[in-house]
Amino acid sequence: MKNKEILLVPGPTPVVDDIYDALASETRGHTDPRFVAIYKRAIENTKKLFNTDGEVYVVAGSGTLAMEMAIVNTVAAGEKLLVISHGYFGDRFTPLAKAYGIEVDVLQSDWGKRVDVELVKEKLAAGAYKAVTVTHADTSTGVSSDLDALIPIIKEAGALTIVDGVVATAALQEDMSKAYGGNEAYKIDIALTGSQKAIGVPPGLAIVAFSKQALAAREALGTVRAYYADIHNWRAIMDNPANYFATPPVNLIYAYDKALEIVLEEGMETREARHLKYGRAVRAALRSYGMTPLADEEVAAATLSCILYPEGVEDASFRSSLAARGVIVAGSLAHLAGKAFRIGHMGNTSIEQLEQAIRLIGEVLGEQGVQVKIEHAVDVLHEELKSYVK
Repeated sequence: MKNKEILLVPGPTPVVDDIYDALASETRGHTDPRFVAIYKRAIENTKKLFNTDGEVYVVAGSGTLAMEMAIVNTVAAGEKLLVISHGYFGDRFTPLAKAYGIEVDVLQSDWGKRVDVELVKEKLAAGAYKAVTVTHADTSTGVSSDLDALIPIIKEAGALTIVDGVVATAALQEDMSKAYGGNEAYKIDIALTGSQKAIGVPPGLAIVAFSKQALAAREALGTVRAYYADIHNWRAIMDNPANYFATPPVNLIYAYDKALEIVLEEGMETREARHLKYGRAVRAALRSYGMTPLADEEVAAATLSCILYPEGVEDASFRSSLAARGVIVAGSLAHLAGKAFRIGHMGNTSIEQLEQAIRLIGEVLGEQGVQVKIEHAVDVLHEELKSYVK
């Protein structure tokens, strides 16, 4: 199935033919041995994606469900959670945790900036936190977190590390066997994501990986205030998908299985380098039009960018004119609504799609009275991409 538009919102992302073909395969019963084999392979490949010796959970739901599963299975009512927030989606952990009676403290950056590591150290020293959430890349601001700096200080404080990878997983490495700071005790405890961003599958799957330490935290809790989100109810299914707890989204699992095959074949080292290069190239090309990325380059996410408009550009008109040309980007959130747009450059997005988007963005800016040099912007894009070989 050929995509009619270039979908460059921060998720969902462009779906390629092999994944569409898998999605359109014949629907089978969820206990059919042929489906069970595919589900089991997808679960095993999810473990490979995160390089974990713990357990993974692949269930029907969104990234928000994955966030909830991470919190409710590790932090009890009355215990303390520290949220390190770089934007709207980092903030989401706060109401989620409070709904379960968890005490929440928040370290929130200015939009476009990172939380100062020294502030994190001070906060951790002042309170006994059960866990700390880190949004690997925030969809609202296009800011990435420095896991190499944060995980050692979180683990040194004795807290669990929960990494929200919804807009980072399968683009940036989230290796749960990596010893951060060279200390074997300093590792990611939980990584969570959804299917619809860098993985490249339509929305509908919540994906969570638990380290052995995180699993031990779940055991220590005993009963949790959840049913669907309780990982105890899913364990037998993840061990053997022929078992039943809730009906899995059969065709989405087909698509996810194919997507993981694509991801693992490319390899995470190559994939991360590609995404980093895409991000730099798109931002450089848009800067040549007089646009300004919200995040400075040293903190900018590899997967999406939040771009401030030049003077005189009207948001709704810009995005609707671009959509009429077949390129879909997203508006911004909260106080940036109407002042910026967000553009994704992740997953199975191609260089050809990015070039077309840069050309058409230039056309629309020209219509709105901005002086642009489209061919120069395209040259800037390709100059930045030179070191990336597909």
